Amino acid sequence: MDLNENEKSLIQAVSKGDEGIVRQLLCESNVSIDCCDETGMTPLMHAAYKGNANFCDLLIKNGANVNCNNHEYQYTPLMFAALAGSVETAKVLLEAGASTKATNKVNRTASQLGAFVGQHHVVSFINSFVPFEELEYFTKPHGLETEPKLPPLMARIFHKLLLNSNMNPCRIVIFLMDNKDLVDNWEIAVSMLELLCERSMKAQETNEIMSMRMHYFSYIIKAVVKHEDGPMAFLKHLLKGSEPNGVQIRMEQFIRQAIRSFPYHESTLFVQLVRNIAPVKLGDDPSSLSVLTTGINGHQSADFSDCCYTCGEKRANMKCSACKKVKYCDQRCQKFHWFTHKKFCKYFAEEFLREQKLQEAEENISQSANTCISEANISGETSDPKSEQ
Repeated sequence: MDLNENEKSLIQAVSKGDEGIVRQLLCESNVSIDCCDETGMTPLMHAAYKGNANFCDLLIKNGANVNCNNHEYQYTPLMFAALAGSVETAKVLLEAGASTKATNKVNRTASQLGAFVGQHHVVSFINSFVPFEELEYFTKPHGLETEPKLPPLMARIFHKLLLNSNMNPCRIVIFLMDNKDLVDNWEIAVSMLELLCERSMKAQETNEIMSMRMHYFSYIIKAVVKHEDGPMAFLKHLLKGSEPNGVQIRMEQFIRQAIRSFPYHESTLFVQLVRNIAPVKLGDDPSSLSVLTTGINGHQSADFSDCCYTCGEKRANMKCSACKKVKYCDQRCQKFHWFTHKKFCKYFAEEFLREQKLQEAEENISQSANTCISEANISGETSDPKSEQ
């Protein structure tokens, strides 16, 4: 269908990120919210491809179809969000009802496309997403129940917990510190998690990954509550490094025990995790966190090179100014970790220098090799008798 001038302007404004013009054009009567350009892309698809979560939210509120697949290769907005690597955009789309099972012309889902281009943090989020509607059922009494299994006031916070795809237990503990209602009502939270764990295993289509995640969250909440000095003390317990290199042995032990306590030992995922962890000595690679993350989120998700040393969140941009190696999300995470990092900062500084020297040596070797190849090519060209004829 041909676009009118306002619809063309809307798509251009979305692509350029001009919110004022977008809002203005959405008020025009001759603008279809799902108008398509020559490739079949709607304004929502353009916003998703740009990773613009705010525009996606605005367009959805104005009636945009989150599952539109008019694109020439049947891409959906969620597929574009996955390609863009935007978790926030994917979250907006999923919460609005975007399908994770929709496929394009070559039979690929959004998460498969994201994995293909290396956007593994978005893939993890999409694969671990639980629609809020699934929880709403539990916010009302059923049958002989006098009270709902999940109080309505807890539902949103509980849902946020389930959306977490980061398997680092410190990330969950920090989340609980920021959402104390889950700790205050821990018995309800644990009961719901155990119920979801069981339902995932006993469903017609068994979901072992979801079951393990629910069990893992439940295990962490119970551990936080049992720790007599509270969540902050438990966080430090997990973060404390051991000699000589600051490796977090306590966290390693905790994760191993969490996996061992999974009640469904016949599960393929459980057997796989135990087989991969059991032969590894405490403190050696692969860590139990790496094995668990791989089992839950896929192979590429266990690259922790750009992760926060405290909570494990991806794309940590801050560095310790002294050692220049250890990364953090923000000053808060750095503050949480300082009590143990200060003992190993010198070790990390020396390691950083070793890595720098090794990298420089490799670059010099590569540069020398390229120079030799170039000189050989020049020499070959000048000595070739055919070139003189």
